Amino acid sequence: MAKLNWGMIGGGKGSQIGPAHRMGAHADGIFSFTAGALDIDAEAGRAYAAELGIESDRAYANWQDMLEGERNREDRVDLVTVATPNNTHFEITKNFLEAGFNVLCEKPMTMTVEQGEEIVKIAEKTGKICAVNYCYSAYPMVREMREMVRTGQVGKVRLVVTNFSHGHHGDATDADNPRVRWRYDPAMAGVSGQFADCGIHAMHMASFIAGDQVRSLSADFASTISSRELEDDAMVNFRMENGTVGRLWTSSVAIGRQHGFDIQVFGETGGMRWMSEQPNQVMYTPVGGRTQIMEKGEGSLSDEASRLSRVAIAHPEGFPLAVANIYVDLAAAIRGETRDGLPTAEDGVRSMAAVYAAVQSAKDDGAWVDARPSIYR
Repeated sequence: MAKLNWGMIGGGKGSQIGPAHRMGAHADGIFSFTAGALDIDAEAGRAYAAELGIESDRAYANWQDMLEGERNREDRVDLVTVATPNNTHFEITKNFLEAGFNVLCEKPMTMTVEQGEEIVKIAEKTGKICAVNYCYSAYPMVREMREMVRTGQVGKVRLVVTNFSHGHHGDATDADNPRVRWRYDPAMAGVSGQFADCGIHAMHMASFIAGDQVRSLSADFASTISSRELEDDAMVNFRMENGTVGRLWTSSVAIGRQHGFDIQVFGETGGMRWMSEQPNQVMYTPVGGRTQIMEKGEGSLSDEASRLSRVAIAHPEGFPLAVANIYVDLAAAIRGETRDGLPTAEDGVRSMAAVYAAVQSAKDDGAWVDARPSIYR
């Protein structure tokens, strides 16, 4: 089967997320990296594109040139990844969708709920895929948890407890580091800092595994480093459409925690826990029974978990291969297959609605706020 052509905007040299996308897209030999506008500095972007093997006529100065250069090519890119700062996601994604390209956008998908709703409508109108990189949902054992909920192995889900808390922005003397500073700058990050950066990964995961959507929430935000305009710590309680209760903590000042993303799901007949720092395992406890450790690669796992595992049991599959699983499902979707685990623009706009609801709730001393975008109320 011929490879699909892939292009990337942003993700240049020194980028945190760029290498994960490149490794992910290449992992299974499905995509060929054929075009890019990799840096806001045009010459630096072109030079890096050359290092990565992109032909000079497809190493673009900016996304506008890439759009025009690819639009009418017979071998134009089948998928464009947007890995630029948050405040550029909407404009780039909108223009490429309208031009008939499939898009994978980094989160958050947009800066406002209204922009997110517009992206959903454009994707529906054009029939093109707009995916959002909630890549943690593509770990094999996360897919296993989702399948266990779907098949009733823990009964009706009562409670989800999740957190995404690290300490890598806890040093106040590092406040001017450009890789840190933009995350707390409303001009670059939007209305929320840590919750929009990491917390929505945890909230998306809760919805993904539980098979339910967040209806309302109550939030408390804190900027523990006084120079920050946006929050670096947040606690969010939420309720889901089918009655599931949710508890979420997210922080960037929890010194001593490294990645700190985990989720626990408690149902009527069992409980489960997954931790991103031990992603090959799920801890499962049936009601009245002993806790079991389920391992990636076991023969008894669901087809969904098994198809996204590449190496034998006991061998780790980390973050880049979770990103790769997003690209696997994207390639299948581009070729017309159904992949119901792929995070889409609907997930993107629901996350942005939750961000705005949390900001409003925090301003109102934790008042409960409807967390749904208007198009899904």
